[in-house]
Amino acid sequence: MDSNIDFKNIWKQQTSGNPDLEELLRKLKKFRNQNLCKLIFANICLIATSLLIFFIWYLYQPEMITTKIGIVLVVLGMIIFLLAYNKMFMVFYKIDQTQSNSEYLQSLYVVKNKQKLMQTTILNLYFVMLFLGICLYMYEYILKMSLGSGIIAYALTFVWIAFNWSYLRPRTIKKQQDKLDELINKFEKINNQLKK
Repeated sequence: MDSNIDFKNIWKQQTSGNPDLEELLRKLKKFRNQNLCKLIFANICLIATSLLIFFIWYLYQPEMITTKIGIVLVVLGMIIFLLAYNKMFMVFYKIDQTQSNSEYLQSLYVVKNKQKLMQTTILNLYFVMLFLGICLYMYEYILKMSLGSGIIAYALTFVWIAFNWSYLRPRTIKKQQDKLDELINKFEKINNQLKK
C-alpha cells in the first residue's frame, strides 16, 4: 500500500463521525510549538545557570579540588542534557503542515523514541551528575560549618533532589507521554480507518 497517500484530501471526503483532522493538526501544531518553547527555555535557563556557576567559581576562587570537580560535574551534566535535548529540536522543527499523515506519524514515533531516551538515560545521568556535583561543591563550605549545620545542609539538598527525582520527574514524564500518546493514537486511528 502507498504510504504517501494524501490523507488530508481523502479525510475531507469522509462522512461525519470521524475525528476532525483539522483539529488534530491544530493539536499537533500546538504540541510542536509548546515543545520548541520548552526547548528554548531549557537552553536559556541551563546556559545562564552554567555561566552563573562559572562566575561564582571566578568570584569566590574555591580552594579545594572537590569544589572544582563539583562545579565541573554540574556544568557537564547540564551540557550533556542540553546536547541530547537539542537533538530533538530538528525533529520538532521538521513537523509542519505540509507533511502527509504517515510522515506526521513517523515524526511522532521519532519524538517518542527520543523522548524515552531523554526521560530515562539522559535524565538519570543528569540527576546523578547534578547530585554528585552539588555534594562535592558543598563539601568545602560544609567543613566551615558546625557538624549539625553541615548535616542539615546535606539533608536539605538530598531531600530537594529526592523530591525532584521521585515526584516532579515522574509527573512531568507522564504528562509528556500522555500528550504524545494521544496524538499518536489519533493519527493511528485515522490511518487504520483509511486502510479499510
